[in-house]
Amino acid sequence: MSLIVVGSIAYDRIETPALPEGVKVLGGSATYFSVAASFFTRPGMVGVVGDDFADEDMRFLNECGIDTSGITRSKGKTFFWHGRYHADMESRDSLDTRLNVFEGFKPELPDAMRSPDILFLGNIAPVLQLSVLEQMKNRPFVAADTIDLWINTAMDDLLKVIGRVDLFFLNEEEAFRITDAPTLAGAARALLSMGPKAVVVKRGDAGALLFTTDGWAFVPAWPLDAVTDPTGAGDSFAGGMLGFMDKAGDHSFTAMRAGLVTGSVVASFCVEGFGPRHLTAVDRHAFDARVQGFVKAARFDDSMLPRLGG
Repeated sequence: MSLIVVGSIAYDRIETPALPEGVKVLGGSATYFSVAASFFTRPGMVGVVGDDFADEDMRFLNECGIDTSGITRSKGKTFFWHGRYHADMESRDSLDTRLNVFEGFKPELPDAMRSPDILFLGNIAPVLQLSVLEQMKNRPFVAADTIDLWINTAMDDLLKVIGRVDLFFLNEEEAFRITDAPTLAGAARALLSMGPKAVVVKRGDAGALLFTTDGWAFVPAWPLDAVTDPTGAGDSFAGGMLGFMDKAGDHSFTAMRAGLVTGSVVASFCVEGFGPRHLTAVDRHAFDARVQGFVKAARFDDSMLPRLGG
């Protein structure tokens, strides 16, 4: 099977209450997604970096088993983001954002990456997401993400993207803003009516919901004693989910439901350290234990449930 992601590659400087001096790490939506997906498959990355992008960081991506042939190196500096998280580790301030070479990014996929089984469109501008779809030689299973910026500035193009994907990822606030629905279930139904076969609503430490015309599913977030850095959790979730689906070769509701669990497990490890590098140190037995923890938490004796029908 094959999985391709198109998105940002960046350097981040992260400040938290526990580390007010901050730390510089490798970042970007495509980076977190690809490292997470590499738990299950060999993803291909499409993105742009500057001439300041360190050789050791490119080696790291290759050592993860990621196909980096779609990464272009341009003259200038790599996309940079500097953020400071508040005490709740959810709200944050963006202190500095420098698009640098990412500002002129126009994704051109290598020929070998134009026939994937699964394509993930990271939260780049909708017009760029549409341009990637036009480069496909086949009709892959297409998933896409977005951010608040595109809802504010490029809604028409975003709606075109939503109408052409199979699976759409977004957070709760974005779902309400796009649809103006009064409830989350209503927002999901409105989004499904726009074209996708499935919608995943990411809710941070409240878990994630999957909605399809065949049914719905829910997975909680893994209960953690502490969060070190939530950056990249959503992209890691998507990478874990789609990486699993690529390995399984299955895009059904059952596979997506299982993917919710693998995505949530990968995201739980993501937030326990800074940057995507620490994901490579995750013990496979610890990973399996969390998967089984979700299974155990969801299993119960239905003989104890009340039946009001007599």
